[in-house]
Amino acid sequence: MLQFKLDHASFEHVKADVAVVFVVEKNLNHAWVHHKEVLETFGYEGEGVFFDQAHKRLYVGVAHNDVHLFREAACLALKALKKYHFKSLKVGLYAAKNATEGECPLGQTMLAILTGLQFGLYQYEAYKSKKEPIHLKEVHVALGEASQFEHEVKTLERNLEKLLHKAHVLVEHVNLARDLVNTPPDVANAPYIAKKAQDLAEKNGLECFVHGEDYLKEKGMNAYLAVNRASANPPRLVHVVYKPKNAKKKIVLVGKGLTYDCGGLSIKTAEYMITMKADKGGACAVLATINALAHLKVDAEVHAVLGLAENMISGNSYRPDDILISKEGKTIEVRNTDAEGRLVLADCLSFAQDLEPDILVDFATLTGACVVGLGQYTSGIMGNNEELKTRFEHAALKSGELVAKLPFNRHLRKLLDSKMADIANITPVRYGGAVTAGLFLNEFIREEYKDKWLHIDIAGPVYIEKDWDVNTPGASGAGVRMCVEFVLESLK
Repeated sequence: MLQFKLDHASFEHVKADVAVVFVVEKNLNHAWVHHKEVLETFGYEGEGVFFDQAHKRLYVGVAHNDVHLFREAACLALKALKKYHFKSLKVGLYAAKNATEGECPLGQTMLAILTGLQFGLYQYEAYKSKKEPIHLKEVHVALGEASQFEHEVKTLERNLEKLLHKAHVLVEHVNLARDLVNTPPDVANAPYIAKKAQDLAEKNGLECFVHGEDYLKEKGMNAYLAVNRASANPPRLVHVVYKPKNAKKKIVLVGKGLTYDCGGLSIKTAEYMITMKADKGGACAVLATINALAHLKVDAEVHAVLGLAENMISGNSYRPDDILISKEGKTIEVRNTDAEGRLVLADCLSFAQDLEPDILVDFATLTGACVVGLGQYTSGIMGNNEELKTRFEHAALKSGELVAKLPFNRHLRKLLDSKMADIANITPVRYGGAVTAGLFLNEFIREEYKDKWLHIDIAGPVYIEKDWDVNTPGASGAGVRMCVEFVLESLK
């Protein structure tokens, strides 16, 4: 992690190996923009990244005075600089116009910059023979031009330690989720993730319970068991608990953890099997989130439930036409074995409701339909409580993750009707698949929890094979930042 230091000197007098200047809205007349003849020679007009090597000054364009664009710009700055042998950089103070009402715009913007800089360091190299060294160690924040922000700088100084702690915690745990999702399926099976959960719990003072097949059978979690039936690797239901004194609320997080999904007998094509290690993204997100919340010492009792399984093929595979009896007692007609995540989640949500939560949120890479509807970068929010959905949306957008609310529809629900069982696991039509998957899960939510439950489909942003926003190719840690912010906002 980078070390951050406040320096009361002006930007120009702060000593560092390299300067980072954000060019906001193409304003090249800012006092920190020097040697304009160099910029003119190379045609730099305030867009993208330009490194004036002679004067060791990196310019990064920020299209609008927006807190989230500052985060992305800071990440780009680090990606551009980390290949060089600089040990320190300096940055000035910035305050975005779109900071949340009632909060310090300077503090929010600097938090975004601090997190963006650290995200820029991330690279998954566990299986690389040659690893790229990172030389940057320190970031100096110049406070010398503080007069333009009046009392906000004092607020920033008072809260700096808290801001730095939150930035470190967010980055550390988003990167934890990234690492787990990026770990290949020949390594990261259910027992492997369960052991990681146990190790983290021991390190961070959490409780961790790991349950195997016998427990799942005892609890009647037959839908869950069916999905894993063909795998050589046993399933694991992991239950992690953070329980502070005087907790204000009990929040239960559930994560879909398909360590690999070939589609079962309804097999995927080879093209669509690539990246299926990311189907455990929901479980990795909730595991990272509960540990982040413990580090932030939130005043809430938090439970994370990880449904870890693998959807494979053998003579023992579950089949289309099978009828499964869920933990809730509802029967499910299997029409497609590649709609497996909802079967695992149905039983995990039943387990989660037994914990009597005040708020219940599940995270899942559930449907390709959500990606079709919202694009790769946006998660879908579903549930019965519009006010709760809106609260989650606001918290997620504040965190920098993109989300959109999707409406339940009674006509789509009818498509899940089965003549052979209580419900079918897919509809006979391809349209509205993200919503019908959410409606399927809704059937396993008891009446008293209908308004306390949210379903977040993170299939789009969880794993993308190119650079975007603050992400490198591969896992993004989708769900962690939004969920941490949602819990923090829920306790205000």
